[in-house]
Amino acid sequence: MKNFLYILVGIFFGIVLYKSEAASWFRIYEMFRFDSFHMYGIIGSALVVGMLFVGWTKKSGTKSFFGEPIRIEEKERSFARYAIGGILFGLGWALAGACPGPIYILVGAGYWPIIIVLVGAVLGTFLYGVLRKRLPH
Repeated sequence: MKNFLYILVGIFFGIVLYKSEAASWFRIYEMFRFDSFHMYGIIGSALVVGMLFVGWTKKSGTKSFFGEPIRIEEKERSFARYAIGGILFGLGWALAGACPGPIYILVGAGYWPIIIVLVGAVLGTFLYGVLRKRLPH
């Protein structure tokens, strides 16, 4: 039952991203060229909603749908790792034309060449898992 709810939420999220054109390569291209506010509006509103929700969750002691307490661990503050990670993420996003979420949406929408990007993302995740202990965190 738990996995079924996750699948439903994922499908809903995918439909919203597809209909809002957040998975559109052209919209992503416009964003990186600073030609359109569309993607910045979507990302900015998601950031604000996420910040409010995380703050509310931490202060209220909210529980999950399944009654489990939601714990959000504090992270070590470090400019270098976030800057390097953000640059690598942005470069990959710009080269692929999609960040991780929209990759699956584009496959589901029938854009088959994006499977190459999906395979690369999975291999990169696997490589990180192999090298994680040797990387600075």
